Amino acid sequence: MKTVKQQLRLNSFSDLKKLLPSTSKDYSPDIFLQKSHKHDGKGKAVRVFIDKSGRRGKTVTVVSGFQHNPQTIEEIAKILKQYCGAGGTVKEREIEIQGEQGDRVSEKLRELNYIVK
Repeated sequence: MKTVKQQLRLNSFSDLKKLLPSTSKDYSPDIFLQKSHKHDGKGKAVRVFIDKSGRRGKTVTVVSGFQHNPQTIEEIAKILKQYCGAGGTVKEREIEIQGEQGDRVSEKLRELNYIVK
């Protein structure tokens, strides 16, 4: 024998709030808009160059010279890819961003306190 569950119709967010358990923390929408990762290059030098060799004619922007652990390099790559609106990867402690993005990558790295050569 099947039982029928009663479904509630929610007309507003206040109805939803009544159903949810209360929390001790007050969350504001601004929490989700803040950047979760801050990165400081501490004035270290990195090299930005455009490369085509071995890529079947496709252009990539390569950033080399990082002296961080692999997780930090991945984090920096994610920041650069989002800023440029392009794909990319990390290979052998170098970040590759798809396309000719040298100016944008250099600009963002300077914001992150790196010296770009």
